[in-house]
Amino acid sequence: MNSAAGPAARAWATLVRALERSPDTWQALGRELTEGHLVLWQSLLGEPAAASPDPELQACAARDRRFSDAAWQSHPWFDYLRQAQVLNERWLERAIAAAALDPASERHARFFLRQWLQSMSPANFVPTNPEVLQLAARTGGQSLARGLKRAAEDAQRGALTMTDERAFEVGRNLATTPGVVIHRNELVELIHYRPAGPKVHARPLVIVPPFINKYYILDLQPENSFVRFALEQGLDVYLLSWRNAPAALGHLGWEDYARRGVLESIAIAREVSRSAQVNTLGFCVGGTLLSTALALAAARGEQPSASTTLLATMLDFSDVGDIGVYVDQDYVEACERRFDPAATPAVMSGRDLAFTFASLRANDLVWRFVVDHWLKGKEPEPFDLLYWNSDGTSLPGVLYAWYLRHMYLENNLRHPGRVRLEGVPLDLRDIRCSWYLVAAEEDHIVPWHTAWLARGLLRGHRTFVLAASGHIAGIVNPASKNRRHYYAAPESGTAPGRTTGADGWQAAAERHAGSWWTHWAAWVRKRSGRQVPAPDIEANPAYPPLDAAPGRYVLER
Repeated sequence: MNSAAGPAARAWATLVRALERSPDTWQALGRELTEGHLVLWQSLLGEPAAASPDPELQACAARDRRFSDAAWQSHPWFDYLRQAQVLNERWLERAIAAAALDPASERHARFFLRQWLQSMSPANFVPTNPEVLQLAARTGGQSLARGLKRAAEDAQRGALTMTDERAFEVGRNLATTPGVVIHRNELVELIHYRPAGPKVHARPLVIVPPFINKYYILDLQPENSFVRFALEQGLDVYLLSWRNAPAALGHLGWEDYARRGVLESIAIAREVSRSAQVNTLGFCVGGTLLSTALALAAARGEQPSASTTLLATMLDFSDVGDIGVYVDQDYVEACERRFDPAATPAVMSGRDLAFTFASLRANDLVWRFVVDHWLKGKEPEPFDLLYWNSDGTSLPGVLYAWYLRHMYLENNLRHPGRVRLEGVPLDLRDIRCSWYLVAAEEDHIVPWHTAWLARGLLRGHRTFVLAASGHIAGIVNPASKNRRHYYAAPESGTAPGRTTGADGWQAAAERHAGSWWTHWAAWVRKRSGRQVPAPDIEANPAYPPLDAAPGRYVLER
């Protein structure tokens, strides 16, 4: 996390300058911090304090998962360290709120200063973590030796180990749903899955996963595979498997992915199924790409999708959350220079992208593993989601730079005609289909209030669903486990119209226990046509099997 030091210093300077414009506030904040630490020091030294310990501070420290072990409270020194850390973090939030910064500066200050403070937590260092010291004493230093070995291995490979990667293998216990690759080009493989029964709905489902990660987030293990669930609903399922782009493909752009990836795959699914239209589903950036591809088709007078499901997808990038602190004019221009189409083709590393996303939740996705694996020397535990999270894909540099400018920086897609693919101006309102939009309450990559804005850019019947949990766990919530909850409210109409806002929608929506998968299944079956004999996926002479699922591209690391 050293990369945050420079931005943190600039953020601190911005915060101090803002607070110095209000000397009384600055002095009050300084007095508050000093008095808070004085009380903690007096408690540590066993001296009577002028003020009683702050019960709110003690409650916050007790709830903090970094300091949940009893060792943090059993010794006065470590108890002081944990409370001091929480005091500093809490004071920082108050200082930023009092500074009255503009929204962009406030987000920048909060993100980078929080990152810096979290990196300095006593839990992250051997001498100030009582759990680490106790474990080292019990093992005669072997835990520290194991941790150093793990840290050296991670440094050598350039990535933090999050899970036991030996426990998983794509095609063996991940991405095992039976199917065949029926089409392959330099960008994508198209997988046609074996139907679950003797009949399927006539209108197939084409799934567009994000190209930033491997597709098998939607086909993990049998018990949490969305693909398998869709097959069990009687759907005829096709799925795109994006290639881990080599440097030679660095010149390809968004329109290549839209045309040769999405629209070409939809055309093949229509041809094989003999269906005039398909149902489509896109996840995260795959949903953004799918929507632009359908807008391109609509601009040319085609409507290949009868319904579109968007999972945790942004179409309006008005508020992109904390990731926006990384994307400014200077960074985008630097990417455009680095990935200039006239220069040698290059890719944006999937490993770098994965670390950027992990940094948005550093305590959970970075420091937790540093402490467990490097300081305590614990063996990583097997977890399929974390294995997938570490199995990223590299992107063509031209596509990456284009995406940052047109979506994150300029938010062009929400304005009809501003985005052009192959010279054609796009308008999302030209897409004629039903929409099913899913967001997740705790999503740190696609804030749900931002995902909700998409419904105002679209025409046709729109159903919005808000799932519990985060970007991945909110989407991959198997119906068989019936966990968590979701909010849903029926919507209809052909024009966006006026709304009460996202929070007003949630207040009026009905809360349901369990997974949104079952709600979606009923919705999509109504739009999938009559039942017909299930196809023999290996018997189409026009598209004979090239490989068994999961195919070749997903295995490239």
